[in-house]
Amino acid sequence: MPPQLDTTTQAAEDAIVGSSSSQPDVKDVTIHPLVLLSATDHYHRVARGTRKRAVGVLLGSTSRGSVDATNSFAVPFEEDSKNSSVFYLDHNYLENMLAMFRKVHAKERVVGFYSTGPQIRSNDLRIYELVKRFVAKGSVTPPVFVIIDVRPGRESIPTTAYRVVEEVDSNVPGSGASSAEVRKSFAHVPSLIGAMEAEEVGVEHLLRDINDPTVSTVANLVKAKLSGLSTLTEKLVEMKDYLTAVSEGKMKANPEIIANMQAIVNLLPNLNVEELVRSMLVKNNDMYMVIYLSALIRCVIALHDLVVNKIAYNNEIGDGLGEEEVVVKDKKKDNSDGGEKKDEEGDSKKK
Repeated sequence: MPPQLDTTTQAAEDAIVGSSSSQPDVKDVTIHPLVLLSATDHYHRVARGTRKRAVGVLLGSTSRGSVDATNSFAVPFEEDSKNSSVFYLDHNYLENMLAMFRKVHAKERVVGFYSTGPQIRSNDLRIYELVKRFVAKGSVTPPVFVIIDVRPGRESIPTTAYRVVEEVDSNVPGSGASSAEVRKSFAHVPSLIGAMEAEEVGVEHLLRDINDPTVSTVANLVKAKLSGLSTLTEKLVEMKDYLTAVSEGKMKANPEIIANMQAIVNLLPNLNVEELVRSMLVKNNDMYMVIYLSALIRCVIALHDLVVNKIAYNNEIGDGLGEEEVVVKDKKKDNSDGGEKKDEEGDSKKK
């Protein structure tokens, strides 16, 4: 006979399934540039050069499971580096800031919180429970957790969004076989970077101001190509690992993922055509010839400028011989004048 499941355990699982099905799921999270700038400024003011992280509250709106984070503000936050379970978050500051934001932006509500991470930590679930208290009562979409990576070396999108899910763990150590425990964990949610027209204009002007004039346009283009190729390499390695895991039986095959991979492979061009290979070689030779000639011209111009500078320097200061001759002549003249004066004094004494 099959083993009978305890009625209490079955009731708990049914209640959890019913609550999860009634709760609307978070489809995606859109982060606006103002949130990124605010989080970066918060990190540089509070935790730059340390192992600390910055934590703040996300404000915005929700619609049919889509979260739109348009604004944010920092919250005083401290956690013990030795004991991960000890942390401090200022509730009074959070309440006062929310009251002031409601006076200015009445439509913006608490939609979650952010952290500079760069990874999930043990206190994030407890922070989630604290931030959940400040969510509007009429809101049906649960708050989200967004990790904003402020490291400058990151090539991909600097945001990673998560939502909290409840799971039933029946394998609880130290308890009976029929016992079950509800555990909360973070599940990944797609994150996007979106902006309104006014924000796009502001970001464009900001990028103009912070542009480095020492970096040429060609260097920027090469850097962008390298970044794109590195990202493509990461995606291909990820696809390879997935297919290897499926072939070895470690993961179940997803028809949608495999169909997308097949579409990507079919869109790749055929590089074995003789005309394409010849044209690529010709273009590469032409580009290398232009680079070589440009380097030669640059060296010749630099040498010419050096020669012209040397000639101008010699014309202004001289070669050093003229000044020595003038000094010697002045000394001889002084000596001759001194001798004449001595002769005149001697004649006057004789008289």
